Amino acid sequence: MEKIRVLIADDHPLIREGLRRVLEMDPRIEICDEVGDGQGAINLTRTLHPDVILMDLKMPGTGGLEASRVIRKEMPDVKIIILTVAEDEEMLEVIKAGASGYLLKDVQPDELLKSIHDVVEGKPAFHPVVTGKLLGEYSRLSSRDKDQGINNLTAREKEVLALIARGESNRGIARRLFISEKTVKNHITSIFRKIKVTDRTQAAIYAIKNHMVEI
Repeated sequence: MEKIRVLIADDHPLIREGLRRVLEMDPRIEICDEVGDGQGAINLTRTLHPDVILMDLKMPGTGGLEASRVIRKEMPDVKIIILTVAEDEEMLEVIKAGASGYLLKDVQPDELLKSIHDVVEGKPAFHPVVTGKLLGEYSRLSSRDKDQGINNLTAREKEVLALIARGESNRGIARRLFISEKTVKNHITSIFRKIKVTDRTQAAIYAIKNHMVEI
């Protein structure tokens, strides 16, 4: 089985060492490198192309938010999990930047490992406290036009969107709805265009906000 390659980006050596020890607990995960600043994360991602980056927000020079924007623009298939000390005012910006997860650094080891596997499968990974704040912030900032997008979805697209919000991968959605993965991808492209989002995390938040699923 191919291992998940993870890059650690944090400016505190003790944090990096702790993360390394946690990741080494899972034989399905391989640490490809570690770095202490955002520009270094960008440079190493360009060279190593990891599957997942564990990204600190507050780093000297280029911070985690800006690094995430650059990486997601250049290499959109690389998954980014933000790891931070506390809920931050940049949470919504992190989602807009394309991060697949946002966890607090007091996360339990097994939850961190699960989150890494989840984002690789296309599922969002957010701390429950962060999820609540994100929904509140998203509700305040979402435009009326965006909310009307739900009325343009077909019945099948609504089913697909609800399953995205429940964390299902494309393969899982295909199995549940008895359709091909290619058809699922086509539905997702249409959904994103209609509700004006750019990734699965934003789509999941949209679905929850519009009461398509319960949290």
